[in-house]
Amino acid sequence: MKILFFGTPRFAEIILQGLLDHHFDVVGVVCQNDKPAGRGKKMKSPHIVELAHNHNLPVYQFEKIREHIDDFKAMDYDLAVTASYGKILPKNFLDIKPCINVHPSMLPKYRGATPIQSALLNGDTTTGVTIMKTEVGMDDGDIFVQKQVQILPEDDYVSLLDKLANVGLELLVDTLKKIENGTAKRTPQDDSKATFVKLIQKEDALLDFSCNVENLVNKVRAFAESPVAFFFLGDDRIKVYKARVFSKETNGKIGEILSTKKHFLIQAKDGVFEILKCQSAGGKVLDASAFLNGYHFKTMVEGV
Repeated sequence: MKILFFGTPRFAEIILQGLLDHHFDVVGVVCQNDKPAGRGKKMKSPHIVELAHNHNLPVYQFEKIREHIDDFKAMDYDLAVTASYGKILPKNFLDIKPCINVHPSMLPKYRGATPIQSALLNGDTTTGVTIMKTEVGMDDGDIFVQKQVQILPEDDYVSLLDKLANVGLELLVDTLKKIENGTAKRTPQDDSKATFVKLIQKEDALLDFSCNVENLVNKVRAFAESPVAFFFLGDDRIKVYKARVFSKETNGKIGEILSTKKHFLIQAKDGVFEILKCQSAGGKVLDASAFLNGYHFKTMVEGV
């Protein structure tokens, strides 16, 4: 079976590498275009491009799939596999050859582009992976197989993504083998139970200390890779990469810094928010103790 692979970020990289390790015949990789990155805004290719080139796979970066239907019709493949490709595939592409998708949620829950972040934001204790047939609708195709995955309290977006990608690979390999031998079965989704998730914007990552402290910690977990949760100390934008609930007490005013000595503590609505790892503008990502040792607070804050 010749597979044409669609995917761009780390989730897709793990799936693609696993397919290659299992000796599936991947004939090409379709990913999103190069994007400007860094202070110089130089164009940078997705990491998956390097992975593909290392395995001598052709790479296709089409801005609009519907404008390249003839190109796909000319390609020699039997099945398309998508994993975090990030674009909806048009019907005239899906009509060429079958397509299946690796989706990191227990569909029909969390249809859309941000299921991992949404599970963390909502404080879920479980999520999962679904292998489904790709249709024109938003993640609404028939399900081949699903597997539930536990979300640990210490999990953030990075760790949970890796767990889901590896489970997804396991399920995908099994599904591909069943498709090859003709034993694959599909089950329709219950659309009445569907929930949808939205794209994440940078402003969504702002920490509002008038919120519940557990919700603030969940936001840090969900945005650990991008866009990264943040708040302001005066004019300074502070990114927060790791945090926890220090206590469920209310010892100060909302948003008040309670300590910058042994712990970096801020009062939230219903408890105390502790910063464990953070970064000031232009600085390095540091453990809170190292950050506090080097950061110069420009104003006196009650409780410091």
